[in-house]
Amino acid sequence: MPRLSKKYKRNQDKQPQAPVSIAEAVGVVKGYEGAKFDETVELAIKLGIDPKNTSQALRGAFSLPHGIGKEVRVVVFAEDAAAQAAKDAGAMEVGSQDLAKKVLGGWLDFDVAIAHPAMMRHVGKLGRVLGPQGKMPSPKSGTVTENIAQVVAEFKAGKVEFRSDDGGNVHSVVGKKSFPPEQLEANVQAFLEHLRSLRGTSVKGNFFLKATLSSTMSPGVPVSITG
Repeated sequence: MPRLSKKYKRNQDKQPQAPVSIAEAVGVVKGYEGAKFDETVELAIKLGIDPKNTSQALRGAFSLPHGIGKEVRVVVFAEDAAAQAAKDAGAMEVGSQDLAKKVLGGWLDFDVAIAHPAMMRHVGKLGRVLGPQGKMPSPKSGTVTENIAQVVAEFKAGKVEFRSDDGGNVHSVVGKKSFPPEQLEANVQAFLEHLRSLRGTSVKGNFFLKATLSSTMSPGVPVSITG
C-alpha cells in the first residue's frame, strides 16, 4: 500500500465520516489543501442496478451546465463535407482509414472520438483499442452521428461521456477545483438529475446507493443523495 503524504493525511482529518449535502461536499473539497495545479473534480456514484442486466446498464453523454474547465481534444472519423465540418467546429484531427491506422498503431492522445456512420467500416476495427479506454464511438453516447459539427461543438463545450462499470458504478468529471462553488454544485446536481432520468423500469429499490465527490489529489467526500 502506498504511503500517504502529510498533506493527504491532513485532508483526511477534514473528511466527513457521514454523507453531507452537495453544497457541503463541494465546500470540503474546495477547502482541502491542494496541488500546484488546478485539480479536476470528479463524482463517483454507486447505482442500485444489476450490471449484468443489459437493460439496466447505463451509457450516454451529458452537457454539464458549466463545462469541465479544460480543452477537450476531439478527433473525428469523417470524409468530404463531414470532415470539413468537423475541422470548422474545432476537431483536433480528422481522417478516415488513415486515422484508424494511426489509432491502431497506439496513438490515443485525445479525449473523445466521434464518427460519421459511414466510417464505421473503419472504426469498427478499433474496439479492442478504444473500448478499454472508454473512447469507442457509439450511437448510444451520441458519438456516432451525422451531425458532426454540432456534436464536436458540444463536447468541446463540456459534454461528458459516462457508462456504468461491472460494479454498477458511474464516474464523471464535474469541473475544476477553481470553479466557483455554485458552478460545481450546479454541475453535480444536473448530472445526478440526468442519471435519475435514465433509471430503467426494471430497477428496484433505491437507484442511488452511494456517491463520493473528490478532486485529483484529495480523499473522497461522501455525498447525501436520495432515490
